[in-house]
Amino acid sequence: MSTTATDLHTFLRTRRSVRRFKSDRVPDSVIQTILTTATFAPSAHNRQPWRFVVVADSSARKRLAEAMAVDFQRDLESDNVPPEKIQAQVTRSKERITSAPVAILLCLDMSEMDSYPDKRRTKAEFRMTVQSVAAAGMQLLLAAHAEGLGGVWACWPLFAQETIQKTLSLPESWEPQGMFFLGYPMNIPEARDRKSLQDITITI
Repeated sequence: MSTTATDLHTFLRTRRSVRRFKSDRVPDSVIQTILTTATFAPSAHNRQPWRFVVVADSSARKRLAEAMAVDFQRDLESDNVPPEKIQAQVTRSKERITSAPVAILLCLDMSEMDSYPDKRRTKAEFRMTVQSVAAAGMQLLLAAHAEGLGGVWACWPLFAQETIQKTLSLPESWEPQGMFFLGYPMNIPEARDRKSLQDITITI
């Protein structure tokens, strides 16, 4: 049976951010398929600056969760968040890292990108690298959706980049950008309202 454009649009529009998963194990072959599909995202100069860290070891996850929690708590305290709310948020962030069936860290690597002597083009090159890595992240989520998995994209590794690099002993050029939690969904959330095209589009 052939796949129609309507089928594909339906598929794209039915991806959800899923945060609660069944305990079922996700086969390694499925994770490899998802990561391979993610690498087919477009990238600036075709340099493919995305890097993936599959955090499979439970002890590594626990170390990561504890280390990131220290940074998170420090930031919340500096924001004068009440202690009970800090405790709740820190506990939730640790549970996400340690309990999700699959945790994949998405990193950016500038080592193969172009370099310039001026700030303007250096900044533009970094931004196009971020865009490339983000495209791979979106492709990863869609590939997971195609495999019947749910997932969510957590951006808070941006607040703890050095801590993550040290805790996981990452290559120096691998800059954490986000983390994906994947698994077979406990439930599928309803779609959230979308902004009207009229409000977000101009045609010139």
